[in-house]
Amino acid sequence: MSAGRLVRHSRFLSRVLRHAPDVAGVQLDPEGWVDVDALIEGARRQGIPLTRELVADVVARNDKQRFTLDESGRRIRANQGHSVPVDLGLVPTVPPAVLYHGTATRHVQAIRRAGLQRRGRQHVHLSATREMAWQVGARHGVPTVLEVDAQALHGQGHAFFLSANGVWLTDHVPARFIRTGRHVARAVG
Repeated sequence: MSAGRLVRHSRFLSRVLRHAPDVAGVQLDPEGWVDVDALIEGARRQGIPLTRELVADVVARNDKQRFTLDESGRRIRANQGHSVPVDLGLVPTVPPAVLYHGTATRHVQAIRRAGLQRRGRQHVHLSATREMAWQVGARHGVPTVLEVDAQALHGQGHAFFLSANGVWLTDHVPARFIRTGRHVARAVG
């Protein structure tokens, strides 16, 4: 599959499995799973030619590992990033001392005031490395990496979860747990 086709299919799967299952006429079960055959049929109705092989290829080749097929290969779900309610069955996990959040520089002042908020998603997304956070921020404009004192936040009773694709999740990061500065906000690498 070409890179462009992979991206188009991945975007379609993200939209359906994270935000708008009705686009493909499917319903997510309480844990976010959907039948692959129903998804393929819904995509066909939208003019998107999906097959089981293409779905498996998108799951395997997605650079962010956004999707998971169940052991039978009959069901698929997004690993995180949902704006629709699902229970991914994630277990609270002790985070590393520091986590990172990539964003566009234009959002830094608002984040300094209000902290990191879920907005329309179920969780705030954090990265284990500056490099990964930088890549996330670059998708939204001129990137900035914010450093989150996850150890202190966890010590205050905030729950953290680790998604299947290595993204750290929490409900909210108050501004006092976020550090910014030249050493953090510059390009990595």
